[in-house]
Amino acid sequence: MIELDFEKTGGLIPAIAQDSATGQVLMMAFMNREAWELTLRTGIMHYWSRSRNQLWKKGESSGNVQEVKEIRVDCDNDCVLVKVRQVGEAACHTGFVSCFYRVVDGGTLREDGVKVFDPKQVYGGKK
Repeated sequence: MIELDFEKTGGLIPAIAQDSATGQVLMMAFMNREAWELTLRTGIMHYWSRSRNQLWKKGESSGNVQEVKEIRVDCDNDCVLVKVRQVGEAACHTGFVSCFYRVVDGGTLREDGVKVFDPKQVYGGKK
């Protein structure tokens, strides 16, 4: 098993998901050891939700699953870049293709992305 350094970062490591076909950065979330092991075992991205304090299989509510194509580990073994095949419309729970749909423009944030679904329809009243 590949050993990442979860202890250095308090039990969670950053995981960046990148579209394997386009190179677009889709999202950044955190993984604990269990999420890491499930991702390796299943080939589907799993994360640790800090807001819900629970394991989270990407797409279990929305159907927007991320299939692992390649995993890269940084030089300190405390961050991963995962190239994924994004199944479904979007990676972001707000309905945008990417979580990085806002650009700093002077002192404001300007939307610069494609919103492909209404989160209220996909998730109901919850995020």
